[in-house]
Amino acid sequence: MNMQATTTLNPTQLHLLKLFAYNNSEEFAREVQLVLTRYFQEKLDEESDRLWDAGILNQAKLDEIRHTDLHAN
Repeated sequence: MNMQATTTLNPTQLHLLKLFAYNNSEEFAREVQLVLTRYFQEKLDEESDRLWDAGILNQAKLDEIRHTDLHAN
């Protein structure tokens, strides 16, 4: 029996596909990647600041994370 998985794209994925259909140059792809990287870095910074201000994140926790293999099962 051969079962194929189906993938449903979310609205963001569909929008990005439409965007890339408009301009498929390598330069455009790099620009989009840079914009997305900056956006998610800003979100990460905001959340890190929130966790720090709430006392959930501190230097001891950062040191612990630094020595943790996050890819281990």
